Amino acid sequence: MNAKLKHFFADYGMVAVLILLGIYYSWVTWEEQHPTGQAAATRLADSIAKTHAPQSRILIVARANAEDRRFSQSLKQALEGADYQVMAVVNGDPGDARRALTQAQNSEQTIDGIAGNHVTLNWAVFHDLGSRFPVAAKATFHQPASYHWPNFLKQENLLNVANQIVVIAIIAIGMTMVIITAGIDLSVGSFIALSAVICAWLIREKGGGPEASNLAMTLSCFGAIGACGLLGAFSGLMITQFAIPPFIVTLGMMLVGSGLAFIIADGQSIYQLPDSFVWLGRGDDFLGLPNAVFLMIILYGLAHVAMTRMRIGRYIYASGGNAVAAKLSGVPVKRVLITVYTCCGCLAGLGGVITASQLKSGSPTYGLMYELYVIAAVVVGGTSLAGGEGKILGTLIGAFIIAVIQNGMNLTGVESYTQKVVLGLVILGAVLLDRVKKRGWRAFRASSF
Repeated sequence: MNAKLKHFFADYGMVAVLILLGIYYSWVTWEEQHPTGQAAATRLADSIAKTHAPQSRILIVARANAEDRRFSQSLKQALEGADYQVMAVVNGDPGDARRALTQAQNSEQTIDGIAGNHVTLNWAVFHDLGSRFPVAAKATFHQPASYHWPNFLKQENLLNVANQIVVIAIIAIGMTMVIITAGIDLSVGSFIALSAVICAWLIREKGGGPEASNLAMTLSCFGAIGACGLLGAFSGLMITQFAIPPFIVTLGMMLVGSGLAFIIADGQSIYQLPDSFVWLGRGDDFLGLPNAVFLMIILYGLAHVAMTRMRIGRYIYASGGNAVAAKLSGVPVKRVLITVYTCCGCLAGLGGVITASQLKSGSPTYGLMYELYVIAAVVVGGTSLAGGEGKILGTLIGAFIIAVIQNGMNLTGVESYTQKVVLGLVILGAVLLDRVKKRGWRAFRASSF
């Protein structure tokens, strides 16, 4: 059992880092929470029922945002269902609340209670209410009971973390395979932009624009992914057939991809897309999870099986561990390298399609610096830059570590330029840990000079 635990932590030791980060950001973002929405409205209606008898007159005051509108409408339905008189539902600003109070005063309708939230009930219009609006002199204020909870652990924030990292995490699958073969791919950021532009251009020019059918959108998405896959295959061919270092080949392809994106889009963003195109990037049809996150989970499951249970996975590890020995053992090393660069290109293309769906547009400026975040996720996840070592699930953990760090710094008000410094230090620390793990601390120190 101890051997299994040691093996697990050797492969997925960054899980502990992710847990510690979650604990830390939960602690520093522990704050008083003021609930809104349908659930808060139901609880507030129960609280009002304990204070006021049926037929009491209640004024509901909320802001104009979507969450407050859901709160006010749910509360109105709950109160009317319990035989309370809802005098008015205000969704707006203090001026709207003042007009509702003035109307009640002019009609001499007594207000028994005013229901709202912690923001609206603190508006100045409700200060010294009895002297200005006698009909509300005896009104009782009601708001949902507050509680303490970390902002970091709020459901909407956790879903936001997953949704923000999904593109990087999906591309990191292909990058993990590339780095395990001792390679690198710097072109994935440009391929995001190229894929988004090709997809949007095909929908606009060939699929019918805003009136495009689901079939046309699907074919356009696959066309964009296929184009990036072909460019990835070309990178693999250049690396294998001409022995050009992957760094140089993919650096050149990064410029090619970016240039093609600007040429196809004429340097402009493409917005003429159907409303339904956002289904992949913004929809949440599967168990409340965003569709893109659900797709990410499926892809990681398939990649994990491929790398741990299939021949292609063994070939990838063998090609990165010792290419000469692998070739002598019958591994088609060149074919393996072409395959992993093609897969990386296709996954970058998929990342571009998801980005276009999230933003409902295609632009040649998408994906800027994404290659660095993808490589960072792979390295932080434990994949060795020397090749031959790494885990797909470790990459997923690395992607979430980066996402949690960025999200936590946003929640705590850390400036964006400071975040870059922190991310750079995280990458350096991950590489240092990899070197120490491979050679041991004493050997590492002895060979330093």
